[in-house]
Amino acid sequence: MLYDENKLKIALDDVKLNFIHKEIEKIKNLKILELGVKNGISTSLFLKICEENGGNLISVDINDCSKLYSNEKWKFIHSRDDNFSKINEEIKRMGGLNLIYIDSYHEPNHVKKIFYNYYNLLSENGLIFIDDISWLPYLKSSYRENKWVEEMNFKTFEKLLEIKLSNENNFKIEFSFEKSGMAKILKLNLNDLNEPKKIERTRTIKSFLREIIN
Repeated sequence: MLYDENKLKIALDDVKLNFIHKEIEKIKNLKILELGVKNGISTSLFLKICEENGGNLISVDINDCSKLYSNEKWKFIHSRDDNFSKINEEIKRMGGLNLIYIDSYHEPNHVKKIFYNYYNLLSENGLIFIDDISWLPYLKSSYRENKWVEEMNFKTFEKLLEIKLSNENNFKIEFSFEKSGMAKILKLNLNDLNEPKKIERTRTIKSFLREIIN
């Protein structure tokens, strides 16, 4: 199948994926990299956009999702998302990127590593969406209480702030805290990224938000 209508409906009903859809639905000839396929819900959304507006999608997952769809606009790579030599080559064959969706391994140093690699292949004015940057649903007594996820999501959020601090003029960043959260990044130029700059006393952010929700 070209894409799954039922999964597309789920994607459009999801507040975060619907937000992405509204951002990209009118962009022509998108070249998309999707890191993390899971059940193919976001994949259906991206393939629908590619069918309507032209474009191509590369999806990467450590699980074999190659049988999900049969679509000439889709290239599935069964691999870790940091297999840069293999994935970068496919991106170059596609002609670069103007959209990246990161929803794979949510650990801050891993997110930083893949962010820096694929950012270099993103066109000027290209977009990056990074899932799972909110720790609020995972706090103690919250509806998804999970200490490890709370810590990883907060540290990912913190890492993105550190990258932004040293790259103020290179990209814009916005955060949504709906559900598990999402970051939206707009690349402003083709400059190389600087290394992150440590933010002192950033834990006060978390303490403040704990006070708000308790």
